[in-house]
Amino acid sequence: MKQLITDLIRDAIEQLESAGKLPAGVASAQIHLERTRQKSHGDFASNISLAMAKKVGKNPRELAALIISALAANDQITKVEIAGPGFINFHVNEASSLTVLADILKQGEDYGRNNIGRDQPITIEFVSANPTGPLHVGHGRGAAFGDSLSRLLGFSGYRVHKEYYFNDAGRQMDILALSVWLRYLEQLGVDINFPGNCYQG
Repeated sequence: MKQLITDLIRDAIEQLESAGKLPAGVASAQIHLERTRQKSHGDFASNISLAMAKKVGKNPRELAALIISALAANDQITKVEIAGPGFINFHVNEASSLTVLADILKQGEDYGRNNIGRDQPITIEFVSANPTGPLHVGHGRGAAFGDSLSRLLGFSGYRVHKEYYFNDAGRQMDILALSVWLRYLEQLGVDINFPGNCYQG
């Protein structure tokens, strides 16, 4: 719905620009759309008139009225009005909010997939818990967060390379293996002079 309204606003501005009612180049302005805080003010509100007013040399409310006059009719929008200093409020047909359910069912696991990333490469590095130290909830959180972020970026069209370090090789692991072996021998009754550089746990 936000994309639909954003497209309607942009189309209206482009139409006004083509007709010479707005200066050339203003159609590239970024359009912000937010949910209203009060239902009586509609469902969505845009501050585009306030953001563009100075650039086009018009009063924000006057500019809002001009944009509204150029908006294409859409059966999902029941009412458009000017609010406050120049906000444009949109009232949405309640039944239209249910149409997304059909889209979700039709697209299944691909619902929401997009190509924002345009196949740009990105590397996400997230580190595992160090097996030689104490564990805490942050270690699991880091793994879950890193993997989830990687999946979301992949879902949005990025070419994601994940780097996850298991910490299962190298000097630390050699010391850990030796430490465990020596503690095992102690459990079997072997008298061990436990080295100070080994893990004490």
